[in-house]
Amino acid sequence: MLDPGALASGFLVGLREGVEAALLVAIVCAYLARTGNARHFPKIWLGTSAAVAASAVAGVSLYLAAGGLAEPWEQLFEAAVMLVAASVVTWMLFWMRRQASGVRGALHGAVDRVHTDGTAWGLALLAFSAVIREGLETALFLSAQATAIAGGDAGADAPLAVLIGAIGGLLVAIAIGVAFYRGSRRLDLGRFLRWTGVLLVFVAAGLVSHAVHELVEAGFVSIGTRAAFDLGAVLPDDAGIGLILRALFGYASSPELITLVAWLAYVGVVLPLYLRPLPAPRPIRPSEDPTPAGA
Repeated sequence: MLDPGALASGFLVGLREGVEAALLVAIVCAYLARTGNARHFPKIWLGTSAAVAASAVAGVSLYLAAGGLAEPWEQLFEAAVMLVAASVVTWMLFWMRRQASGVRGALHGAVDRVHTDGTAWGLALLAFSAVIREGLETALFLSAQATAIAGGDAGADAPLAVLIGAIGGLLVAIAIGVAFYRGSRRLDLGRFLRWTGVLLVFVAAGLVSHAVHELVEAGFVSIGTRAAFDLGAVLPDDAGIGLILRALFGYASSPELITLVAWLAYVGVVLPLYLRPLPAPRPIRPSEDPTPAGA
């Protein structure tokens, strides 16, 4: 039986990152349809498919590379992948939060520029560039998750469970993108992205703590290596709910003090920053208006 925690972890990442990519494609397609250019849809599918294929190759390559190194380089590589994945996801969460309101206009402008330049095949490149960023982020995050979970006691099928969960999440994300294209407003996308972002903060914290654990095992971290506590008799991390929490959020029943501090520090800093209200745009005073008088 596949590990439910690994399934849920992969599903969450596939759903959240897939929704972002699907919305980008849906916005482009809706604008093309509204401007009478639906004939260019195949170019959008070509660019999107190429981005998905490139992302899949990148994810598989990263996962295989992590398992093909000798110690301690394997632990160092795994730690680096996890830290980079956590950093990229954190940056993208904040970027999407700040830029969400302007993404539609930016994509519309990009489509207009492609038509103005007379390079309709540029739409394929536009779709590729819109999706590849989300795709590479997803590949990096999933490969880091699979590596972290496989390094524990979740079993040899844990990476497969992460992959299956991610595919399920991506399928749901595609359905949301189709509904968005057709004008469905039943889902509050702002709230959806906000709370899935909160969950991803905890998932990223688990990657950070796993990375620190790998550095401890490799002997590169020697402070705070004693166990902070031991909940193995109450909530073991190799079975039941503990196994699910390990796969999702990096839970360990007997964590080193330094890994616990890393997890708490990440959540304690990133989560409040992510949840704080965005400042309202400052209105431009007449004296600050850059438009020349009489323009």
